[in-house]
Amino acid sequence: MFIKIATPDLGPTFLVTVRLLLAGGIFLPFLLQAKYRKYFKPQFQGILILAVTNNALPFTLFSYASLGANSNMLAILNGSTAFITMLIAFFWLKEKISALQLIGILLGFIGILVLVNPANASTTLFSSLACLLGASCYSFSGNYIQKYAKDYNMFVLIGWSLFFGGLIIAPIGILNMPDHFPNTSSILSILWLGLISTGLAYLAYVRLIKRIGAVRTSTVTYLIPAFGIMWGAIFLDEVITLIITAGFILVMAGTYFANTSKPS
Repeated sequence: MFIKIATPDLGPTFLVTVRLLLAGGIFLPFLLQAKYRKYFKPQFQGILILAVTNNALPFTLFSYASLGANSNMLAILNGSTAFITMLIAFFWLKEKISALQLIGILLGFIGILVLVNPANASTTLFSSLACLLGASCYSFSGNYIQKYAKDYNMFVLIGWSLFFGGLIIAPIGILNMPDHFPNTSSILSILWLGLISTGLAYLAYVRLIKRIGAVRTSTVTYLIPAFGIMWGAIFLDEVITLIITAGFILVMAGTYFANTSKPS
C-alpha cells in the first residue's frame, strides 16, 4: 500500500534509492564497528549478489508494477514468493517435494494465471510480470541465504546489501528525482518503507531463515495478500472483484499446501 501511495509522487527509482539507503543507514553505525568491519571484504561477493537480487532489482520491479496495479494485486502476486521459493529449493538445494506440495504448486500456478490475465482490470500484464519477477528475486535470495548461511555473518550480509542496493540504483534514482517537494503522505510512506518494513523487518527475516530455512520463512507471504487487500480496500477505496477473490483463493491454497507437507 505504501509503495502504491509513494511511487506516483516520487517515481519508482528514486523511491527505491531512498528506501534502501534509509534501511541500510539503520545498520551503518553497527557495521562500521571493528567487530563487523572484518567481515566486509570476505563477504563482499555475497553482499553484491543480495544487493541486486534481494533489494535493488525486486524493489524497483514492484515500484514500477505499482503504477499499473492496485495494492491488493501487488500483495497477491507477491504471495507467490513461497511456492517459487520451494521450486528453487527443490532444483538447487535438492529439497524433496511431497505429492501434497506438488498439488499446491499447481494450484498456485493456476491462481497466478488467473491474476495475470490481461482481462483483469486491476492490473496490466507488465505489472503482473514485474511482480512475478520481483517475487522470483526474493525466492532466489532466500535460498541463497539458506545455502550460504554458515559462511556469512548475516547481520553484515544483510546490512551492507541494503546499503549497496541503494548505491547501485542511486545514479538512476538521482536522474529521476521529482521536480517538486513530496507531499506528506509520500514522505511518511517512504519513512515507513525504509525504516520499518525494510530495515527492521530484514533483521527478523534473516533470523528466521537461519532458524527454519528459506521455504518455511517464505510462508510469511501468506499474510501479505490478506493485509494488502484489506488495507487497499480500507484506505485506497480499491474494489475487491470476483476475479481477485478467485485468484487470491487459488494462490493462497496452493502456497499453503506447498509448504505444509514435508516428506519424511
